[in-house]
This record gives sequence, structure tokens and C-alpha cells, in this order.
Amino acid sequence: MTRRVSFSRQLERAWQASNSTLCIGLDPRVDLLPASFSKSRDQVLGFCQSVVDRTAIYASAFKPNHAFFASQGLENELAELIHHIHEHPSEVPVILDAKRGDIGSTAEHYAIEAFERFGADAVTVNPFLGWDTVEPFLEYQDRGVFVLCRTSNEGSGWLQNQPATNQLYRQIAERVHSLHNPNIGLVVGATKLAELHEIRECAPMTTLLVPGVGAQGARAEDVIATGCNKDGAGVLINVSRGILHHDQSEDYLEGVEERARYYNKQTSIAGSQ
Repeated sequence: MTRRVSFSRQLERAWQASNSTLCIGLDPRVDLLPASFSKSRDQVLGFCQSVVDRTAIYASAFKPNHAFFASQGLENELAELIHHIHEHPSEVPVILDAKRGDIGSTAEHYAIEAFERFGADAVTVNPFLGWDTVEPFLEYQDRGVFVLCRTSNEGSGWLQNQPATNQLYRQIAERVHSLHNPNIGLVVGATKLAELHEIRECAPMTTLLVPGVGAQGARAEDVIATGCNKDGAGVLINVSRGILHHDQSEDYLEGVEERARYYNKQTSIAGSQ
């Protein structure tokens, strides 16, 4: 059996190939499918595959959101989409955005679902129940795990900014950094630049998955300036709606490719412009 390349190595290759930190989120909404696709759940897979084919050369990762598929009963299509991405010559890694958070055998089965059923290269995990929610995912030593740390949603501060010895997000960042495992990253919202800077200081070489650019109002250049590591990379700047559902024009896929090209330049590796 051929040994898999580790997720951290996959990312290094993808950063180099795309010269960018762009992560393209695949959050397909049936009601927003373009005119060239009928607004039907049966069209979701073909739509996402077309987006992948037009944008893979600009991306350092794809991030399909589990809920957008599961809510339509499209889990098999999600697995097929991930397989399609893996078959693409650009070899872009896949992060399954599932935000799983449970304990014991349930967490073990969530890990099996992410890595064996869907074949994802990495997954997002919620550590709220404790570190034992994360550990079953770490058993897959060649896969990646992104731990929710400081998220981009408006209500996140209610919990994540609560002071203890340090804020919860700092404790999570310090815990991940202490493991010295390049396959473990953190999810940090682009709308929280002060905390992004603080987390980068806590975890200087940890990969940060950063949502919030585009539709949520954050700017890629601010994330690059604040979140990159000393090598000028170490971040994945996620853009979902800003690429996937930007308009409803007839030449929709051309527009998708143009937006991906635009964000590729906006998220280029620090110092490469």
C-alpha cells in the first residue's frame, strides 16, 4: 500500500503550485445555482465539479461544507465531489468543514466518516467538550485537523473571549502549539484581526484556516499582513460566497474563474508580488 503524503506536505506543495493561500469554500445553495444549472438538488454535484475544474489552478485547498450537502441528502455526492477533487491534476487538498465535537466512540465514528467515508485530507473540529473530542482525529497521523479557536461570527465573543487565566481562544492556541504537530491547525476568523495577531504570536508556525474574507467584509491583505508566519505562508484564506455565488449571469462559470483568479492574487504568498 502506498503511503499517503502528510497533510502538511500537501499544503506546502499546494502553496507553491498556486503561489497563493486561497482556500475555496464549496457551500452550494440550490436556490442560488446559476441559470445554466436547474435549481435542483440533482444539479449540485455537477455544479461543484464544474467550479472545481475552473478554479483548481488558483486554489491551495478546497473546503466543502458538510451541512450544505447533508441538508439535501447529498452525502454520497459529497464523497464523489471529494474524489473528483483528488483526481484533478492540480492535487489540491480537501478540508471537510464539519466542525465535529463529541467524545468517545462518537468522536471516533466522526473521524471515520471524515477520513474513510468521505476521504477528506483534513477536517474542522470543535474542542468545546474537551481535548478528547480532538484525539480520535489525530489517530489519522497523515491527515489534518483544524481546531476552532476564534471564529468569525458576531456572537463568538460571548464564549471565546471569556477571561480565565487567558481567554479560551488563547488556551486553545497554546495547546495546539505545544503539540508541535504540523498537521494540526487553528480556525481563526478574518474579522478578528487583533485576535489573529495574538494567536499568531501564541502559535508562530501553526497553519491558520481563516474564513471571513469577501462576504463577511474582511480583507485578504489584512490577513496576509497579520496572519502569515515567518516564511510568508502558514495561512489558508477561505472565500466561499465571494466566488461560488457572486452573480447569476449567463457566463457564470467564467465569472467564477475570474473571481478565483482575483482572490488568488489577493492572497498571494507574502513577499511574492
